Amino acid sequence: MLKSYNFSRKDRPNCIVFYAYFYSSIMIAFVRGKYAIKTPSRVVVDVNGVGYDLQISLNTYSAIGTAAEGQLYTYLHITENAQTLFGFADGAEKELFLQLISVSGVGASTARMMLSGLRPDEITRAIVQGNTKQLEAIKGIGKKSAERLVLELRDKLGKQHQDAPFGGGFVSSPDSDAVQALVALGIGKPLAEQAVKKTLLAVGADAPLEDVIKTALKNL
Repeated sequence: MLKSYNFSRKDRPNCIVFYAYFYSSIMIAFVRGKYAIKTPSRVVVDVNGVGYDLQISLNTYSAIGTAAEGQLYTYLHITENAQTLFGFADGAEKELFLQLISVSGVGASTARMMLSGLRPDEITRAIVQGNTKQLEAIKGIGKKSAERLVLELRDKLGKQHQDAPFGGGFVSSPDSDAVQALVALGIGKPLAEQAVKKTLLAVGADAPLEDVIKTALKNL
């Protein structure tokens, strides 16, 4: 049985530290189940009768599409007034989210707005290339915030992608969907990306996702 703790107003900063420490020991890495409720900004995942309320980006909403069930990676964001569980379509989106909120002045809501306004690969490209104008086009991101994002994350994100295939380019949706599908089948990500690249050169970028996956499997 969990012990009840009461904190006075003056002890609230300590309260936040306490909850951050407490919840870190029971951190939820992901949830898998049926999508009981699904909107562009929120999903309730039914896991054996328990509903997990997750805040999501448009990127995640588009990724889960019409699926009736699935798995979402999660991050518990703790503030003085709330504990909010965020959901992500894949680990890469979650990692980018964490990178974004590590920047001073960029909160969780702003990071979700960024992931709703641009795809993860577009955000990464804009930061690595120093394209502050593209970042400023996102609601909630001003000139100073855009410049801070580039200053603090450019090297980190650039290092993560310096060995990426396609001559330093990025695999973008729906290309990334094909790569993820191959990885789910047990194919290594570098090999999957190479196969998808070869396939797209042969069948064209507008080919149906199913055809891209099938052809890519033949190119392995």
